[in-house]
Amino acid sequence: MSFELCSDYQPQGDQAQAIDKLTRSLAAGNRHQTLLGVTGSGKTFTTANVIQALNRPTLIMSHNKTLAAQLYSEFKQFFPNNAVEYFVSYFDYYQPEAYIPRSDTYIEKDSSINEEIERLRLSTTSSLLTRRDVIVVASVSCIYGLASPEDFLEMIVTLKQGGLISRDELLKKLVTMLYERNEIEFSRGTFRVRGDVVEIYPAQEEDLAMRLEFFGDELERISAFDPLTGAAKYQLTHLTLFPAKQFVTPHLKMQKAMQGIQVELKERVAWLESQGKYIEAQRVKMRTEYDLEMMQEMGFCNGIENYSRHLTGREAGSRPYTLMDFLPADAMIVIDESHATLPQIGGMYAGDRARKMTLVEYGFRLPSALDNRPLSFDEFMATGKQHLYISATPGPFEFRNSFVGNQSYIDPKKTMPLLEHPKPNKATEPLDPTHEGTPLIVEQIMRPTGLLDPRITVRPLASQIDETIELCRTRVEKGERTLVTTLTKRTAEDLSDYLKEVGLKVSYLHSDIDTIERVEILRALREGEFDVLVGINLLREGLDLPEVSLVCILDADKEGFLRSRTSLIQTAGRAARHIHGEVFLFADTITESIRELLRITEDRRRRQMDYNRKHNITPAGVSRPVQKSLRVILEGDEQNLIAETPLDRVTLIRELHESMSEASRKMEYERAALLRDQIEALKKGETLKQISRPYKKKRKK
Repeated sequence: MSFELCSDYQPQGDQAQAIDKLTRSLAAGNRHQTLLGVTGSGKTFTTANVIQALNRPTLIMSHNKTLAAQLYSEFKQFFPNNAVEYFVSYFDYYQPEAYIPRSDTYIEKDSSINEEIERLRLSTTSSLLTRRDVIVVASVSCIYGLASPEDFLEMIVTLKQGGLISRDELLKKLVTMLYERNEIEFSRGTFRVRGDVVEIYPAQEEDLAMRLEFFGDELERISAFDPLTGAAKYQLTHLTLFPAKQFVTPHLKMQKAMQGIQVELKERVAWLESQGKYIEAQRVKMRTEYDLEMMQEMGFCNGIENYSRHLTGREAGSRPYTLMDFLPADAMIVIDESHATLPQIGGMYAGDRARKMTLVEYGFRLPSALDNRPLSFDEFMATGKQHLYISATPGPFEFRNSFVGNQSYIDPKKTMPLLEHPKPNKATEPLDPTHEGTPLIVEQIMRPTGLLDPRITVRPLASQIDETIELCRTRVEKGERTLVTTLTKRTAEDLSDYLKEVGLKVSYLHSDIDTIERVEILRALREGEFDVLVGINLLREGLDLPEVSLVCILDADKEGFLRSRTSLIQTAGRAARHIHGEVFLFADTITESIRELLRITEDRRRRQMDYNRKHNITPAGVSRPVQKSLRVILEGDEQNLIAETPLDRVTLIRELHESMSEASRKMEYERAALLRDQIEALKKGETLKQISRPYKKKRKK
């Protein structure tokens, strides 16, 4: 199947030249290319056009779930007739297993799995194995271990109407595929049996179950039905069932793996005892034997992923199977916000290994647990896929590899440091990807709306608070919003309190605020419930706030991570979606980062104004609808719905279930979680009023 881009828009500004250059570079087989696109220039639309032109499966990686969800929603709209999948960590909460020798404290693994995200992960692997027109939007969790694609394929069951298969044989296969028999609660990953009828709720389906009707050993009919109402929807001639979990192992491999674990256990215990570590030897012996007993009787155990090397039959030290192994050989990898995503990829391996080395040393895990890990950076780059890096502020890695080394990659840390970034090619320069050394950094700085980069003004530190107050008041009078960035959480909270005292409507945002409230704060800013938002590092890439026309950066000359060249450019970009966008930097010294920001902004503004004059473009602001409040479930009309009779309750549950499914499709997982809580409470006989709870937290003193 081919990718079909559905959009009312056509490439504008310099999108067309970026699409052309990137498409020709990728088609020529170049390993690395970079799209340097300013905030609001339509980088996502450019990427969608490149995918359609190349017509190849694509993995799009982002450095956090929120941005991944935003990208998923956008690509879902661009490609409604193709398989756009979402693959992120399925943990709502995750506490990894750890041991702290200094205090002799063992921390057991604790986690809470989001069933909806688990379904989407299963849908991703299923799509990659069955079709070509697949776009996967993923977080960096895609470099963590999965089951072998061969094992996953081996566990797939294909059924045909009229085919011969006994009911009992099918039930055995379902159990080996990790489906659970449940006659009471019919949910994803379960099946139930009623005489010659077997009903299965595929783990990757959202609201569709399968009914298999047998006549003796013949599969007489296959039909899809609504799992909530039981109403049949349509009939099928063929059905492919995928495993209910991503970590699946055929029976013979499981038996062989258990033998390998026993051999390793014997060797490890002998080594520990030879070193005089008898407590550690006894500990690892008891824990591993218990896990082996669970695997023998139940087919799994807690922490079974720590035995992944044995389960997949890999050699010690070899890289784990990941989502990369499910991708076709010609798939393309797009790394969004590469300046943040690439360092995250590079940092995961070392942190994971340091934690597990302690567990192994003190007898909590076998040494094979070290092979349950994310890919190292070298392993990620060795997958052989073509990479497209996207960022408004590419780092040294992107520059060095996009200019040189298109058949392999060069680690900037192992070469001479860059004193300054090479100058990217102009939009008018021809690109011949076959020519050695041709620059493959494509600039996209002309916005379809004609908007210019915001003006940058530097003011002295002495009056930064007073000037910030006056600037905010000016924007409030115009009905516009302001972002203020500080260096510490305490400063953000204290400044927020002070601004309230002088009559401004203000809130603050930092990492101590939970995800649900962060979404609410950003929505409230856009709605005008307050006019000023004070933050630290969260007011950077990916934040789409068209109402913000002013950004004030306090203490801008305190050179460091929060005031680096990349941070300043990304923070300044938050004002780039407003026609009156301005940025004020408060500094007594013009640092190298500030100088770079001023130089780059001035150059871009000049080129953008020249382009607008040449093409007779009048800049226009960006308009985007405000997301519905998550608290509408708790404070809106739905809270007043009280089910007086069982029939009312069933109707209300069905309506809330539909709303939850819609919220999940729109990637509004916080809202979906609240709706899920409402449904569970109604099933227990409570009213919505009884379970409502405030989500506003009091600030810590």
